[in-house]
Amino acid sequence: MSDTVYSVIPTDPHWQPDRDAGDRATALVTRLAPEDDSGFDSEIDADWYDTVTAVDCGENLMKIGCPACEASIDPEWYRDLIEAHADDGFATLAVMVPCCGAGTSLDALDYDWPCGFARFEIAVWNPDREPFDERELSAIGEVLGHPVRQIRAHI
Repeated sequence: MSDTVYSVIPTDPHWQPDRDAGDRATALVTRLAPEDDSGFDSEIDADWYDTVTAVDCGENLMKIGCPACEASIDPEWYRDLIEAHADDGFATLAVMVPCCGAGTSLDALDYDWPCGFARFEIAVWNPDREPFDERELSAIGEVLGHPVRQIRAHI
């Protein structure tokens, strides 16, 4: 069985809210993700990470572009990096890309579908709704105290 996950993360991968702000934002996301027609509630998880953690789009990832030379980067290179840091997160997002050897940041790569990195995440598992719209993301960011973005994953 596959899962759909809508993750809401701060736009700054290093930023993390205090517990109260994170709880208020999670409560808002819970109100925005209603139960489905059968009465099944979506599972919603809020996580505070000690280090920057990858929030990727799973099977939705189609390609990755290099910001330096605009070449395509093999998604397996990215997946290997994510797997290598799955347990301990990322001390830094600095990386040398395999296509041209340029130094860049993992959050600066051109992901198709969007991927992200964060120290805080609100994940909605198998929502019975469309992705959050800009108005909803703006409201979540206001409650959280920092602008947010959405990562849509198929796992």
